Amino acid sequence: MTVFVIIGGGLAGAKAAEGLRRQGYDGDLVLIANEQLLPYERPPLSKSYLTGASPFEDAIVHRESWYADNEVDLRLGARATALHPDEHIVEIGGDELRYDKVVLATGSTPRHLPGDDALLHLRRRADSDAIRARFGQGRMVIVGGGWIGLEVASAARQAGTEVTVVEVAALPLLAALGPEMAHVFAELHRDHGVDLRTGVSVDELRPDRVLLADGASIEAASVLIAIGARPDTDLAETAGLAVENGVLVDASLRTSDPDIYAIGDIANAEHPFLGRRVRVEHWANALNQPATAAAAMLGQPASYDALPYFYTDQYDLGMEFVGLPDGYAEVVIRGDRPGREFVAFWLDRDQRMLAGMNVNVWGVIDQVRELIRSRAPVDPKRLADPDVPLDAVTGE
Repeated sequence: MTVFVIIGGGLAGAKAAEGLRRQGYDGDLVLIANEQLLPYERPPLSKSYLTGASPFEDAIVHRESWYADNEVDLRLGARATALHPDEHIVEIGGDELRYDKVVLATGSTPRHLPGDDALLHLRRRADSDAIRARFGQGRMVIVGGGWIGLEVASAARQAGTEVTVVEVAALPLLAALGPEMAHVFAELHRDHGVDLRTGVSVDELRPDRVLLADGASIEAASVLIAIGARPDTDLAETAGLAVENGVLVDASLRTSDPDIYAIGDIANAEHPFLGRRVRVEHWANALNQPATAAAAMLGQPASYDALPYFYTDQYDLGMEFVGLPDGYAEVVIRGDRPGREFVAFWLDRDQRMLAGMNVNVWGVIDQVRELIRSRAPVDPKRLADPDVPLDAVTGE
């Protein structure tokens, strides 16, 4: 009997188990999850669960009975401590488990600053609970103006908490969106009462105070460090797999070892459409990559070429984003930017669409995706005109 092992108890790990069973794998299947909780999705931890809009149960991928019904050996509270590709063995604590194939879905871990061990971070349910418990208990200082930091700021402000966000870049989300759209989120948070301080770094962290490099001192009832995450590649590195900004995998999600695959946050994958490697810490990868890896593990032709996709909810702003805007030449806006009801498009020098973002405008993401995949030049004037259908913005 063959044995497939999945290491990681998040969305990617649970979906890998589902994908293997759906595609006909009937051998032994072991899922190793280092939390005592059933595998769950992470986005609600900074969105609906953090705000109290949804219970934690809504974030659980499969109920406990699903694992029993599908003969998945779910090992909660277990940790894979070593992986030995030559012997095809996974060490789990003091035990050894022989495998035929392995899926690494170890996710990412929050980045740290010196002296921040006693401060708040966000990765697990307990972290989200700890953050929510500080709402309304005095000023919360958030170090980092990325997606997590801004989503927590939104939740905290909606709960009546005074919030200061400290961001080293000139604007929040500057690296992700560029200045044109980064300004939208800076304005959004300032309009909702956030003390947003940009272009400044942290000099010293204390539990009750944050000292900035410009000499400012901010009193804090709580401090959240939200400066991004790093892929959890420790197991892959010690196993001798090729690692560079994540675990290097081909388009089928296979690592440098033919019997080991990597999915989700840790996968630095060859992307057939984009023609280069891509590693993004997006929910959509954790949701969709496992089916590709499962097919490849079962000997089927498989290639993952979905465009990167993510979403955010902050205050009354809902947004979806698809594509990668790297190296864009201009941003075209269709709709009401001041009113925050618009679609933004990132174009390259040949006026081909690289990425699109819809803000409080719905039902367009599939058309945006098609325009990116077409690689057809668009007419920026027609693209900016809401009266011109999106399927009529190419050509004359």
